[in-house]
Amino acid sequence: MNPAKRVAIYRRLAERNPHPTTELQYSSPFELLIAVILSAQATDVSVNKATPKLFAVANTPHAMLELGESGLKEHIKTIGLFNSKAANIMKTCRALVEQHGGKVPDNREALEALPGVGRKTANVVLNTAFGQPTIAVDTHIFRVANRTGLAPGKDPLEVERKLVKFTPDEFKRDAHHWLILHGRYVCKAHRPNCPECVIADLCEYRAKTKPM
Repeated sequence: MNPAKRVAIYRRLAERNPHPTTELQYSSPFELLIAVILSAQATDVSVNKATPKLFAVANTPHAMLELGESGLKEHIKTIGLFNSKAANIMKTCRALVEQHGGKVPDNREALEALPGVGRKTANVVLNTAFGQPTIAVDTHIFRVANRTGLAPGKDPLEVERKLVKFTPDEFKRDAHHWLILHGRYVCKAHRPNCPECVIADLCEYRAKTKPM
C-alpha cells in the first residue's frame, strides 16, 4: 500500500471519529491498567460491567491490596480467567507500591516488568493514559492491518512495527483506537461490512462483501 493511500485511510477514519478513545471505563491510569489486564481474552463489555463496583471500593494499589485476592475475585468472577488475573493484579499492585510509590509508570520497560502486563497492555496504557504515540495490536487491529493491506505482518509485533513505521505522525496517537473500533464494528472477523465501510475503495482486500 502506498503512503498516499494510508494517509487517505486515516483521514477518513479521523473524519468519522475525530476524538477516539478506549471503550473501557476508567478515571485514572491505575484504573485503566487494571481494566486492560482484565480485558485480556475478554470483552470490554464484560469488564465494564464489573469494574464500576470494583473501583468504588478499590481504585488505588493500596486499596486493592487491602481488598485482597479473594475480595477481588468476588468482583471479577464474571470475567474470563479471573483467577489468574486476580493473582497478577495483586502482584502488580504490590510492585506498584514497593517500586513506584503507588503510581503507574509511564515507560514501557517498567510497565512490562509488572505481572500480567505484556507489550499490548503496556502500549494501551502508554497511549491512552499518557498520550504516547504507541500502537497496541490486538486481534482486531491484526486483522484490519492484514486484510486492508495497511500493515500486513505474520504476527502482532511485525504488524505493530509496520504500523509505527508507516503511520504518519499526525495520526499515531489515535491510530490504535481507530483501527480497533473499525475492526470491532465494521471490518469484522467472519463477515466484514464492506458496503458500510468508509475506506472500502482504499482497502486492498479482494473478497469484499456485497450488500445483503
